[in-house]
Amino acid sequence: MLLANPTIGLLFAAQALYWCCAMIGITLTALIGLQLAPGNALATLPLAMLVIGNLLSVQPLALFMQRHGRRSGFLLGAACGITGGVFSALAISLESFALFCLAALPIGAYQALAMYYRFAAQDAVDEQHRGRATAYVLGGGVCAALIAPALAIWARNALPVPFTGAYLLIAVLAGLGLLLAWQLPQSRASAAVRYDFALTRALLGRPIIRAALLTTAIGHGLMFLVMNATPLAMSLCGLSLEISAEVIRWHMLGMFLPAFVAGPLVDRLGATRMALLGCAVLALSATVALSGLNQWFFLFSSFLLGLGWNLMLVSGSTLLAAGHSADERGQAQGLMELGNGLVAACASFASGALIIGLGWSALNIAMLPLLAIALLMLTLQNRPQPA
Repeated sequence: MLLANPTIGLLFAAQALYWCCAMIGITLTALIGLQLAPGNALATLPLAMLVIGNLLSVQPLALFMQRHGRRSGFLLGAACGITGGVFSALAISLESFALFCLAALPIGAYQALAMYYRFAAQDAVDEQHRGRATAYVLGGGVCAALIAPALAIWARNALPVPFTGAYLLIAVLAGLGLLLAWQLPQSRASAAVRYDFALTRALLGRPIIRAALLTTAIGHGLMFLVMNATPLAMSLCGLSLEISAEVIRWHMLGMFLPAFVAGPLVDRLGATRMALLGCAVLALSATVALSGLNQWFFLFSSFLLGLGWNLMLVSGSTLLAAGHSADERGQAQGLMELGNGLVAACASFASGALIIGLGWSALNIAMLPLLAIALLMLTLQNRPQPA
């Protein structure tokens, strides 16, 4: 069993800790932004800043790990998580929206490194088990889904200043992630690595790489667009923070519980078929969200949103691995995370403006044309290429 592999086990636990941090942030950050921001439309700006931190760091970190090894990168990422958690707590204590936004940047760098856990899992197994290894490591988020909502509710009032305890808890969890990263084996590093624009053009010239990048970027972007808006939408509908946390729990279960079957299915049925299924599930999520505004519609649509994201991320990552050589790995993986980060940054910033300006229905309708683009690209990548 892959979880008996020590590296997979450590990565599984590190993923669980990261997603505990992320889930606490998902549940609380937009609500804190709504309290601190000078205007309601800026409520999700801290989440956008988090993704911008991801975006600014993802390519340099990919090259850093190619040169110094994955363990060094994971240690750096966890240290960023500690820094971001501490300064976020300070910003809440000072009631400083600007500092709260800036503190999200290092948390974004932690997120960027955590997204490489799945690639490290692929390196730890043979080619036939890459999809399964990717999915098992992503499955560490199931642990986060089970415990993080209760942690968020408890930590909200654990200290005299509301919500500061939640972000100090993020720093503690990131510290535990640092200890796990220290135990990972150091991967073989390259002697000299620099960004190669010609290689980027060559990678983008391959249909399988384009399909992989677009699949994960659209899945990731749509998940951020709707997920970040969900606590705000529920608050505007008069639903409590406890109900919002429970909905986010089911969203996270949708993201990670299927990982234990998605990986084997990708290995058996192929990444393209599973990515197409992911598009269909995301379309169904939008349909459910448009059908009603009570707790159960939010819960079921959020679960489907997470499930669709899982299928598209596992499938896209497996497609990417099939489209590059070992020497191209760092740049190809960095390119995928750069695309994911760019789309997620735009989605995170837009979600607040869309939910305040246009409403929940418009937000979900916006998913459909992007899913059509993903379907088109996945279909085209299977066509034979001219000699």
